[in-house]
Amino acid sequence: MSGSNRTLLLNRTMSRRGALRSIMGTVAASAMATVAMPLAAMAAGSDDPIAQALQGSIDQWSDGFDAASSGAASVRTLAPILSPDTAAAVELAIQRYTDIVSRGGWPVVPGDKKLSLGMRDPSVVVLRQRLIVSGDLADGLGQSETYDSYVDAAVRRFQARHGLPADGVLGRSTVVAMNITAAVRLGQLQTNLVRLRSMSGFLGDRYVMVNIPAAAVEVVEGTRVVSRHTAVVGRIERETPILASKIYQIRFNPFWTVPASIIRKDLIPLMQKQPDYLEKKHIRIYDPQGQEVPPTAIDWTTDQATKGYTFKQDPGSFNSLGTVKLNFLNQYEVYMHDTPEKSLFASEERFDSSGCVRVQNIRQVIAWLLQNDPAWPRERIDDMFRTGETLDVAVKPEVPVYFQYVTAWAMSDGVVHFRNDIYNRDGIGQIALQ
Repeated sequence: MSGSNRTLLLNRTMSRRGALRSIMGTVAASAMATVAMPLAAMAAGSDDPIAQALQGSIDQWSDGFDAASSGAASVRTLAPILSPDTAAAVELAIQRYTDIVSRGGWPVVPGDKKLSLGMRDPSVVVLRQRLIVSGDLADGLGQSETYDSYVDAAVRRFQARHGLPADGVLGRSTVVAMNITAAVRLGQLQTNLVRLRSMSGFLGDRYVMVNIPAAAVEVVEGTRVVSRHTAVVGRIERETPILASKIYQIRFNPFWTVPASIIRKDLIPLMQKQPDYLEKKHIRIYDPQGQEVPPTAIDWTTDQATKGYTFKQDPGSFNSLGTVKLNFLNQYEVYMHDTPEKSLFASEERFDSSGCVRVQNIRQVIAWLLQNDPAWPRERIDDMFRTGETLDVAVKPEVPVYFQYVTAWAMSDGVVHFRNDIYNRDGIGQIALQ
């Protein structure tokens, strides 16, 4: 090939790639990572399906494997869910989703195969169309059967908006979320607009918000989120309540006083099967006079254990509250706390508690709560986790805390978020029938 021909071919190739990058600007411009295939990796071997696709022909560049592929970053924002701007953004989202519904919604994505980057399948065309309708994929990229990095970026963006692991893989959970109809999503937006308007007033210069359906915590200062935390909230039969209160105390290395509901529903059945359960869990029993009694003094075939007895678990790494507890007054006797079961935070569905809220990296929340108290620098907080000393520390001034139930919201940048209606409070069944 002559030098001029090589130059012409290179210019055509770069032109194609440049055009695709321009089309994808709105999807990938703010992506935080890239899976662009280095040239060395392309030539690494014929077992790599991406390398095969890239090496097939120059025209194969149109499948977009050189695109940035992490769309999750583009849905992140420092704005809190309870921002004064959220309700207005939801109103705009309602207009947009009303238009989507009027146009017939979006196509149903086949769920018979798990698809990921580098694969080819006819259902990828349907997937592309679905992502275009919801704004996760740029219009004009809806025909190829290749699961390229444009699709990967769009799927990650969709997953992040729906609280799913943003791995870019079209698996069961992602397909289920995609196939919830546009009419149902519109109904969620309308329902949550009422909730968000009710919380649109001044919430405090500093506050903590737990979004129950998202199983997530926002720590807010001024108009921005200073940290977000994965949470574990109440299971379906033991819901975390909606409430507003103020955090007044941090209890380091707490005893856990077992609630009567857990004694009745959990401890009595467990003791019938495992008579040494309380001993293994370091739980002591005290009679109404405050005297410790042995487990053998209780008739576990009856409800005697609920008649005036107090069950307390010793502090320690085994304690159900972990190493710290945040106290705030409320009629439900719930609180926020650490947990020894850190693996729960990695679960996709984190609805596993008896109503209280377990907080990942709660040490960061404590440092924020005490940041204006010169007696509690970060080093002393860290020491409390090491020493195991039980100590109550007052939070001054008290910090507002809100437990809310928000399954759909939108931000000022136009990104719309949805979560599962885990407690069935949205009336999704009725919305679906309509």
